[in-house]
Amino acid sequence: MTPPEAVHDEPPRFLVGSLLFIALVVAAVGSLGAPLITSVATTFDVSLASAQWTLTITLFAGAIATPVLGRLGAGPHRRTAILVTLAVVVTGSILTVVPVPFAWLLLGRAAQGVGLGLTALMMGVARDHLPEDKSDSTIALVSVASTIGIGIGYPLAGLLTELGGVRAAYGLGLAVTVLAFTAAYLHVPRSPAGRASRMDIPGAVLLAAALSLVLFLASETTVWTDHLTVAASLGVLGVLILGAWVVVENRCIAPLVDVRMLRHPTVAGANIAMFIGGIGMYLLLTLITRYAQTPGDTGYGFGLSTFAAGLVLVPFSALGFVAGKLTPRARGRFGAPLVLAAAAGTVLVGFVVFATARTTVVEVLAAMAILGFGVGSFSSGMPGVILAVTPERETSSAMGVNQVVRSIGFSLGSAVGGLTLAAGTDGHFPDDTAYTTAAWIGATVMLATTVVCVALHTKTTPHR
Repeated sequence: MTPPEAVHDEPPRFLVGSLLFIALVVAAVGSLGAPLITSVATTFDVSLASAQWTLTITLFAGAIATPVLGRLGAGPHRRTAILVTLAVVVTGSILTVVPVPFAWLLLGRAAQGVGLGLTALMMGVARDHLPEDKSDSTIALVSVASTIGIGIGYPLAGLLTELGGVRAAYGLGLAVTVLAFTAAYLHVPRSPAGRASRMDIPGAVLLAAALSLVLFLASETTVWTDHLTVAASLGVLGVLILGAWVVVENRCIAPLVDVRMLRHPTVAGANIAMFIGGIGMYLLLTLITRYAQTPGDTGYGFGLSTFAAGLVLVPFSALGFVAGKLTPRARGRFGAPLVLAAAAGTVLVGFVVFATARTTVVEVLAAMAILGFGVGSFSSGMPGVILAVTPERETSSAMGVNQVVRSIGFSLGSAVGGLTLAAGTDGHFPDDTAYTTAAWIGATVMLATTVVCVALHTKTTPHR
């Protein structure tokens, strides 16, 4: 049981709302690349593969920045780190709006991706400055906000693109990031006194290199299909770099990530569940959105526009938010691991629905709603498992690692979907059966996630 390390004075006014808003904004802005890929290719006269990097580079930047920001969040300069990061995001947002060449757009998207690392810091602020009952529910909602922001960003980006072009959609990102910076400046307090301030630069460099290779191989599936030897070599190199990182962290006085804490059975199990579950959850999300946009003359699909396809994600966000509100109560009654198991089982049901019934928009919406509830419950329940055995000072770092694991899982989920559909493609679009195959693969993945979460139930210690 971890004792409190800070006295929770009266929290600053509007703190909870500000934390939720910042988490929602960085997630929504980070997801803007997905619905705009086609429009970017047309506007900048680049290939779809090149335009895809407006999403990929954002995920890269977020995964690399998250553990670094997580460590900064454990030190005395957390407020400064938050403000500087949001300033970087605002700068990147400006680059996506002004008329600059494509390379500058990619730089702007990378800067926006850095903001994805702020979610864990928002959790650290909540745990340090809110009473225990309030911090638990806030952390759960911050975790959910980082997911449902995707469902909010998609339809808004699609609508603005249809009305004013791709720069109008990115203009929305600029507006909300300025508001997020203002909220942080006005309402986010300083860290409690007595925190260490060292930064493990070698560890940060090694981890960034390893993550870059992992995410590159996960997102660029053509490397595996066209250059298998190169892909395998890069995979081995990534493993070696990761091994070197572990050695450096074990010998460092103030490591970027406390790898000893990661070996705790509860933390390790939670991260495994997040990794496997992330593959399944993002796989179903991509399958549904891609299926909905497939032209009807292929024999399936609904031929929805970018905006209409974005609206399909509204049930995902709505049910995710509902789950985020309900999960803390369920966690208190049944325990966080069983809540995670139930959430994974819910996503599994979503896969079954999509695999067996998707001939109408209503059925697809039902699958998306089930997915949203499962993802929302899983996201809000995960911090309860990890933070139960994590000191308050390590909140941002521990949850930062979990966010990185989720990003890798999401990337692999996207890759699994892409490879499965590609294997079933004989022409411009996959066969309908390819979607069924992918759905059953995802159901198997979520079954494995459920089993891991049930196993966690016997290893979890009481919160604090």
